[in-house]
Amino acid sequence: MVTGAHGATPAPDGASVYFVTPLDGQTVSAPVTVRYGLEGMGVAPAGVEREGTGHHHLLVDVDEMPAMDEPIPADEHHIHFGGGQTQTTLELEPGEHTLQLLVGDHLHVPHEPPVMSEKITITVE
Repeated sequence: MVTGAHGATPAPDGASVYFVTPLDGQTVSAPVTVRYGLEGMGVAPAGVEREGTGHHHLLVDVDEMPAMDEPIPADEHHIHFGGGQTQTTLELEPGEHTLQLLVGDHLHVPHEPPVMSEKITITVE
């Protein structure tokens, strides 16, 4: 497979990731069901190296983006969906939270250029 700058996997032209639910500014109840979509590329599980594919990572209440040239961390703020999942249910404390999606390649490294959503803010009742 051809690699881009810094050895990153190139993103297909026009690829984008987005939230289906919840929407920016929405007030929701816990647990929160988060559904996400991917356009212009396919979903493949972590460890599967296939051109034009990646898998989702959900960034919860992250102020600073992770390094774009190394694997995305795995913790309570950087949730990996290495099985190729396109939805999850989160237990979030009441209050305001930010969510952002970032697609990683077979090694959890963001593509070049990064395929990421806008950051959305939700309020949990």
